[in-house]
Amino acid sequence: MQTSPHILVVDDDPEIRRLLGRYLDSQNFRVTLAADRRDCEEAIAAGRIDLVVLDVMLPDGSGLEICRDLRQRRAHLPVILLTALKEDVDRIIGLEIGADDYIGKPFNPRELVARIRAVLRRSAAAPEEAPATAGRYRFAGFTADPSARRVTDAGGEEVVLTGAEFELLVAFLDRPGRVLSRDQLLDLTQGREAEPLDRSIDVLVSRLRRKLGDEGPFHIFKTVRNGGYQLAVAVEQQGDAA
Repeated sequence: MQTSPHILVVDDDPEIRRLLGRYLDSQNFRVTLAADRRDCEEAIAAGRIDLVVLDVMLPDGSGLEICRDLRQRRAHLPVILLTALKEDVDRIIGLEIGADDYIGKPFNPRELVARIRAVLRRSAAAPEEAPATAGRYRFAGFTADPSARRVTDAGGEEVVLTGAEFELLVAFLDRPGRVLSRDQLLDLTQGREAEPLDRSIDVLVSRLRRKLGDEGPFHIFKTVRNGGYQLAVAVEQQGDAA
């Protein structure tokens, strides 16, 4: 029998921890609660965690620092940041350092659960969850394998991407040459409508560009003024047997 996903909630507010603990448990998640960075580190060291819901402000450190550290040590562990409603700068920085999503306080627990399920789907590495028609993509010297959720460069070295980054890359690879608006990309990758001044797609594209070495006069991703973004390289799709 498949084990329920294990969610670690890190927040110094006892009421938020209690509310989320009860609600996530009612939604068939296993839940561990942590009040600070020390509790968070102990919980991660103690056993398998499938996703971290992480408050930006903690009494013994910044959630942004924890997120950055997790990206270095556990690159594939999904993180959703909890931020105060107007902390847009923290949201952008969080996405830049590797958070998979964010949600502003106050929030509806049902929305958080929807975000958790979406991030877990994006981060799942099981081949059977990949589309039946999925093959490997070759583009600009890179190979992307949706079944393994893995990208390698021309020398066979893995390019480590977060779940959100990989989903965005595949959205482009499925639609080479097509101009995609930010709203379209947000809907394709995260299944939600854009919030006012939502810059998450811009940040994710910037991260992809950096990780893929997309610089100089020729770009893998082209910014289209008042339009969005376009994958500007040829894409070859191969079957799994290739």
